[in-house]
Amino acid sequence: MAAQLGRRLRKGATSGAVVAAAVAALAASQAPDMIPPAPDNAGGDRAIGAGDAATPPADDSATGDSPYFTELPPLNTPNKPGAPTHLPVITGPAEAGIPASVLSAYKRAEASIRSSDPACNLPWQLLAGIGKVESGQARGGGVDANGTTISPILGPALNGVGFANISDTDGGAYDGDKTHDRAVGPMQFIPSTWATWGQDANGDGKKDPNNIYDAAQAAGLYLCANDRNLALKADLDRAVLSYNRSTEYLNTVLSWFDYYKRGTHQVPDGTGVLPVDRSDDRGRGDRPRTTPPFSPLPTTPPPTTPSKKPVAPEQKPSEPSKPPKPTSPPTDPSKPPTVPPTTKPTKPTPPTTPTVPPAVKVARITPVTTGPLTTTTGNVFGKAPTVAALDASGAPVAGVSIRFEIAGTTDARFAGGATTATVTTGSSGMAASPALRAGEKLGSFTVKATVVTRTLPAAEFTATVTAREADTLTRVGSEVLSATTGAGFTQQVQAKATDKGVLAPGVLVTGEIVTSKTATGPSTDGPYLKGEAGTTARTATFTTDANGLITLSSGALLAGDKAGTYFLKLTANGGGSVFVELTVEAAPTTEPSTPEPTPSATDSPAATSSPSPSSSTSSSSSPSN
Repeated sequence: MAAQLGRRLRKGATSGAVVAAAVAALAASQAPDMIPPAPDNAGGDRAIGAGDAATPPADDSATGDSPYFTELPPLNTPNKPGAPTHLPVITGPAEAGIPASVLSAYKRAEASIRSSDPACNLPWQLLAGIGKVESGQARGGGVDANGTTISPILGPALNGVGFANISDTDGGAYDGDKTHDRAVGPMQFIPSTWATWGQDANGDGKKDPNNIYDAAQAAGLYLCANDRNLALKADLDRAVLSYNRSTEYLNTVLSWFDYYKRGTHQVPDGTGVLPVDRSDDRGRGDRPRTTPPFSPLPTTPPPTTPSKKPVAPEQKPSEPSKPPKPTSPPTDPSKPPTVPPTTKPTKPTPPTTPTVPPAVKVARITPVTTGPLTTTTGNVFGKAPTVAALDASGAPVAGVSIRFEIAGTTDARFAGGATTATVTTGSSGMAASPALRAGEKLGSFTVKATVVTRTLPAAEFTATVTAREADTLTRVGSEVLSATTGAGFTQQVQAKATDKGVLAPGVLVTGEIVTSKTATGPSTDGPYLKGEAGTTARTATFTTDANGLITLSSGALLAGDKAGTYFLKLTANGGGSVFVELTVEAAPTTEPSTPEPTPSATDSPAATSSPSPSSSTSSSSSPSN
């Protein structure tokens, strides 16, 4: 039964009964949320009833209701029924394989749209289902390294012969046809729809319907239009029907959507399963269609009345034969039931035309904030970068997502410590970034503003961070500072910085030894400042602490070797200054004591007053003459 059913559907049957039977069988095995088409769907498999007074134009859909591939997924899903969805599948049926670039484009589109329109709840598997039905995943992944199809994928000319009649809208720029439009690319957009919804998702500066990244992004935005929530079944159905207004199309897409949700695996580009069996019977080998695109409903022949033949006289039947009553023929699931002439088709609610997203309307964004953006380290900038989103006529566009980004080497951040922030424009079309706070790094950086999902030129702002300032510097304490030459000042020196009456932490303060309050440069002698590692100088730089204070501890200021009056001049960045007087006194001097001389042998009293006995004897005994 499954094989017969698959063959019927793959032949592109469009009668309501066949599709309904197929959906019922498929729903029993793998697709519980399928919506069966109306039983009177032979008039073209449209979601709009045959009895409508006025049929909306075909270009109300993304594809212009162009032909699509009708092949259904295998009844055996990649994972067993009841298994959790979204499981990674390394290998599996060939039908579950999606070419690498195509799969990447679907997932990138989902991530992008979930960031800009999270309420839509777009699943990438829905894009995969549409991509399978529209182009067989870009003809099995026949794309180059940038995601552009190796050769264009074009639908038939929409010339009214078996299709809608849509005259050329792009001068043949996308489809090469200057007479009629054709559906273009892996997601089969007609040129007029692409003109509104086209995207540049791969950042190459072009909106190319033949590029799978651009086309997948555009398809996602189109499906999310009109504030749809694709997690709701009704919105999901409306979104798919807006792409191609056919209930068979809806059911085929949803079959693949459910199939892919149960698991897929990646295959190399160019090795995917090629599409077959198109809805206009121009499938494998591009066979020409031999029958009209949609066949009329067959009618049930009237029952045949049995003929009455006279019985020959010589025959005598035991009982007269009566003709049997006509009975209804058995129901054949492959044939639709007879529709009574008086029965009118049910008129489904036609899908609404998608509303163009605000971002698509934007022609440019322009800065609103004027003047320089400056602040000092650690402080909030007084003005926030602000832009306006404008359309081609210069009118403001509300509801546009604007992304602000801090670029350049800086430690400045938005509120919360982030380097990016997304803000939606208001009724005036303007959006301002969150509060921007400077870090400790001095210098300039850039803030860029861009439209989310668009590649319009960015609006840029230059922001500059300068050092903190203090307009007042006062000494703490009034103790006289004095020292003697060659020694150090034992008193502590402390000063407080404020700016507009508020303590100013982190302010640079320059210290300088001068000879007077009017001196224009540092002194060449006298006191000096002792720095780290024992270095000395007559100028030094300090930074105020969290309380706005600088402190020179005892021993940090040396008296030098020349007495006199000097000043320690302290000047804060921002202009505040104070003088601290330093007195250096000469160290006291002392006279050295003179020692008494040591007497020599000839100067002793004994040598001068006491003659030696020998001389005395000799003198006294010398005779007289």
